[in-house]
Amino acid sequence: MKRKLNEEDVPEEVRSAPAMKSGSKFETLHLDPRLMRGIQAQSWAEPTKVQLEAIPLALEGKDILARSSTGTGKTAAYLLPVLEKILRSKTTSTQRQVTALILVPTRELAGQVAKVTESLAAFCGQDIRVENIARKEDDNVQRQRLANFPDIVVSTPGRVSANLNNGALSLDHLAYLVIDEADLVMSFGHESDLENISKSFPKGVQCFLMSATLASDLDTLKGLFCRDPVILELDDDEKDAAGVTQFVARCKEDEKFLLVYVMFKLNLIKGKVIIFVGDIDRSYRLKLFLEQFGVKSAVLNSELPVASRLHIVEQFNKSLYEILIASDENEVLGNEGRKKKSNKVDEAEEEVDKEGEPSKAADPVDVPADDDHDAEKDTTNGNATEKSGPPQKKRKGPKLDKDAGVSRGLDFRNIACVLNFDLPTSSKSYTHRIGRTARAGQTGMALSFVVPKEHYRKHRPTTFPSTEHDEEVMAKIVASQEKKGKSVLPYNFDNERLDYFRYRFASALKAVTRIAVREARVRELRIELLTSDKLKRHFEENPELKQQLRHDGELRAVRLQPHLKHVPDYLLPGGTQAAQDNVGFIGMGKANENRIRKARMQNKARGKGRKPGGRNADPLKTFNAKGRGKK
Repeated sequence: MKRKLNEEDVPEEVRSAPAMKSGSKFETLHLDPRLMRGIQAQSWAEPTKVQLEAIPLALEGKDILARSSTGTGKTAAYLLPVLEKILRSKTTSTQRQVTALILVPTRELAGQVAKVTESLAAFCGQDIRVENIARKEDDNVQRQRLANFPDIVVSTPGRVSANLNNGALSLDHLAYLVIDEADLVMSFGHESDLENISKSFPKGVQCFLMSATLASDLDTLKGLFCRDPVILELDDDEKDAAGVTQFVARCKEDEKFLLVYVMFKLNLIKGKVIIFVGDIDRSYRLKLFLEQFGVKSAVLNSELPVASRLHIVEQFNKSLYEILIASDENEVLGNEGRKKKSNKVDEAEEEVDKEGEPSKAADPVDVPADDDHDAEKDTTNGNATEKSGPPQKKRKGPKLDKDAGVSRGLDFRNIACVLNFDLPTSSKSYTHRIGRTARAGQTGMALSFVVPKEHYRKHRPTTFPSTEHDEEVMAKIVASQEKKGKSVLPYNFDNERLDYFRYRFASALKAVTRIAVREARVRELRIELLTSDKLKRHFEENPELKQQLRHDGELRAVRLQPHLKHVPDYLLPGGTQAAQDNVGFIGMGKANENRIRKARMQNKARGKGRKPGGRNADPLKTFNAKGRGKK
């Protein structure tokens, strides 16, 4: 890994990184001094519970199967012992070979793990080299990178299997295998890839299986890769003690948009927010809706190029924008085992404590229809078709990235609120979603919208199929949280106060048609493809310019109404002048008036700009017997 050198040819990080504080519990792990400096550069004061338990066992050479909640330091728990053992082996051998393989379920997580690995090994010079082959790139380029025999390879199972088949990757000298988010790897349908990988490396490989749940699928992985592993099932007391305040708001289908509008315009939610929606169309519908009120947001989904997804997460963590609208289609499909799509809630999930079993409920594949909410939808097979009449030709939707995911694994930082705009289809998915907030001892809030059954399909433009079972799913979620000693509180809102905002909300929502959503999807995808492919090399050479690239710009697929961006004083709670100052004010005239139209109006006032015989000429002065021309 190359590092920037200063004028004295000394890596800048080496000079700036302070030494590890004496008395730190990391010192009890007896790690290499270079790794200790890497830990200090990450500002990690103390090891987490899973790190204290797993690292000593890993250094003894034992296989490990660990369950620990999201955000408890599982990545460092397997990276530190792997890096330590590779550094020890360098003292006796200088041979270049792939020593460690780290498998993850999504490309986003692969990029994150590779980045953390490089950060921890920043002071190891050329003794540790890392390659992420989960990225979409030309096979010849990937073959060339693997030809340099990196010490650690990070990838999804599919890319590893493909490189094994074409001979670009060899695992003959593999010593360490890590499968991160192992339950999700299995549910994403990588069984055949994992079997192919298991046949390609020698016996005696030390294996690490890390997961947020101990699902039954892990027995398959344990049989394929592990030899009598040590099972660590950690309760993560510090994680459970972190304050996630959970709320549920029962509302009508269209009131979801109204509540979101009011919350952001009146600053009822402060800090960074992740909004989970059911599919890609819903994400753009919500973005276009918020745009009309001047609320900026970024969209994250599996349709976007992987480079854009990683850059969106990176900028979101740096607080370049506050609102991220995420649709995690593959996480839902993964819960089904990718075998059968259905709108029904999982009947096998009657027992709340069976958290490891996959859910049978799914969100429909988001394929836009030609009309705007007029046809009766049949979502049994995931496509929007008419129930009656002659068979319609199915429209092929855009190809989604099966190795994409949002609600699991990714390291979102300083999230103040997780908003379940569309409720997930299982309590397991709910747990992973709200795990995005209240991390590292911080507090956070989780708010979920639930549509009562009597209000389902009462507002067709905003209907979403999975909401039919919201009440059943929420009952399971409440029971699951009560078993953990947590409660889900009702979020009460004043309907009378909301009535003041309804005319603005209705005008904005009506403008967001299905055609506008489709145009926004195409426009955003075109922009991101251009950015990811044609400008990739330019950004590599000029990294400072990449920081200026934003993903929360206006799509302008809907006619913007300037007056909607501002909330007048009489709509605000209490109607105070101080509150008005917080939300802004708009005058009677347009802020972005057309200059040509303005000039015409001025000329009209002066009596200029019209030729005789024009549209406003006196008809009696232009009349003649032949019916045309002047007298």
